[in-house]
Amino acid sequence: MSEWARWLLLGCLSILFGALALANAVAVSFGITIVTGSLLILAGLIQVGIGFKDDGGLNKAISIMLGLLVAVLGLSFVRNPFEGMMSLTLVITLFIGAAGVLRLFWAFQMRQTRFFWMMLLSGSLSILLAGFIFANFEQASARLLGILLGIELLFNGLALVVLALFLRTRLDNL
Repeated sequence: MSEWARWLLLGCLSILFGALALANAVAVSFGITIVTGSLLILAGLIQVGIGFKDDGGLNKAISIMLGLLVAVLGLSFVRNPFEGMMSLTLVITLFIGAAGVLRLFWAFQMRQTRFFWMMLLSGSLSILLAGFIFANFEQASARLLGILLGIELLFNGLALVVLALFLRTRLDNL
């Protein structure tokens, strides 16, 4: 199989998985929460293990306590996935809102340029999206993670298909 065909196949698979994620966003959100919790447990346990090998009493104690905290957070995600989804949704929504505020700040720094309106629109839409998520938080928290993953997989798949077609065109011109 040629290189461009492998990229095309990978892109089509990414599009398929993105469509599947969007079709069942709630199940995907639960899965993301369980995987996130499992990885936090693993990271916390590794941190605890590293902490026991640290030099100095204070470093050792801080490392072990932080590791235990991360592991307990992961355990709470695994044991209570719905609450974990709500926590992850809250964090993502806060990031979206903060990014919107930052873009508005940048927009007003660009007031005299042609980029002002584009940055202003981008920031405003991010703030509106964060507000929409907060207004529908309980419904949104069950689906948001799956929807975001599905959209990312679709965009990734489209980009890989474009890359494959570019590579094929480039090889044909050589």
